[in-house]
Amino acid sequence: MSRLKRADRPYDIVLFGATGFVGVLTAEYLAAHAPSGLRWAIAGRSREKLERLRERLGVDVGVLSADVSDPASLRALAEHARVVATTVGPYVSYGEELVAACADTGADYLDLTGEPEFVDLMYVRHDARARETGARLVHACGFDSVPHDLGVYFTVRRLPEGVPLTVDGFVTAGATFSGGTFASALGQFARGRQMVAAARERGRHEPRLMGRRATAQVGAPRFAPEVGAWALPLPTIDAQVVLRSARELARYGPDFRYRHYAAVRRLPVALGGVAAVGTLVAAAQVPPARRWLSGRLSPGQGPSAERRARSWFSVRFVGEGGGRRVYTEVSGGDPGYDETAKMFAEAALALACDDLPPTAGQVTTAVAMGDTLTERLTRAGIRFRVAAHR
Repeated sequence: MSRLKRADRPYDIVLFGATGFVGVLTAEYLAAHAPSGLRWAIAGRSREKLERLRERLGVDVGVLSADVSDPASLRALAEHARVVATTVGPYVSYGEELVAACADTGADYLDLTGEPEFVDLMYVRHDARARETGARLVHACGFDSVPHDLGVYFTVRRLPEGVPLTVDGFVTAGATFSGGTFASALGQFARGRQMVAAARERGRHEPRLMGRRATAQVGAPRFAPEVGAWALPLPTIDAQVVLRSARELARYGPDFRYRHYAAVRRLPVALGGVAAVGTLVAAAQVPPARRWLSGRLSPGQGPSAERRARSWFSVRFVGEGGGRRVYTEVSGGDPGYDETAKMFAEAALALACDDLPPTAGQVTTAVAMGDTLTERLTRAGIRFRVAAHR
């Protein structure tokens, strides 16, 4: 593994898609929290919008023009940056050229994807080249999947070493979502066949785990007395990210198992949620219905600052192993936007500024940044706590 010399690149961080809803929040966070001397830039299609954003930010930040339909512009963007952070999705439609450019030029890459198909395809197509150049490709650096990945990492480190471990995660949140998130979810619902094919292709390329075992099981719906709520299996990318961290890090023990749930207090609400998701999945299979649903909330739109201020999330974990049980929690404010922008920006700052373990290729936040990112997020107001030991 050889890291290219990149000290002469003009920017430490380039934020691509900076004028989108989450892009603006991330740019504002960087403007307020970037250390003195950090060289960073905002990038996107419209130079006019970028110039207006720079004026609004009131900081000395570079402006770069790039378009997902122009691979040469994405290559130039990657060549100008040590770290590229992109908010431009759906990633399965618009993301690969930038991943390829970063892998080929040795630039670190971060995104906010929650799309398993995209992550699996990027592993198959670009992990090997990224390992050659030293690029770190880190997907799912927002609410998908930082609280879950780092939360399990935090939990595991409070359990005995060298023994089989189990962790269950229970997600609760009070929040709304943007047009971009809704469009991405609809796209995933409509691509079940492609998602399965991409996962199988990844399985053919991934090295087999030797001498250890790690699984992410789909648990059955149940009442979970350990959290006092109905636990519904949550088929998001989060469990897959946790599993990949467990495969890479021996600290997860010789036999690790994770299950991922939504926690719902009232049974009627739980049943209603299942029915609503089922209806949405079914509608996404019909192109006219999918187009009608997509038109209800346009990409770039999102909740107001007042609504976000009332939003919150909590992910509770129950870990067991070696005769010990530990209860932990990761919690914060608005998960989809304010806290996602915080997680995304802090992950970019960690890659750009911090002394991290030597990794390359497609890696998770726990593998690439682990304790360092946990500490950054704690200082930024996201809470990691041990609720109880037994």
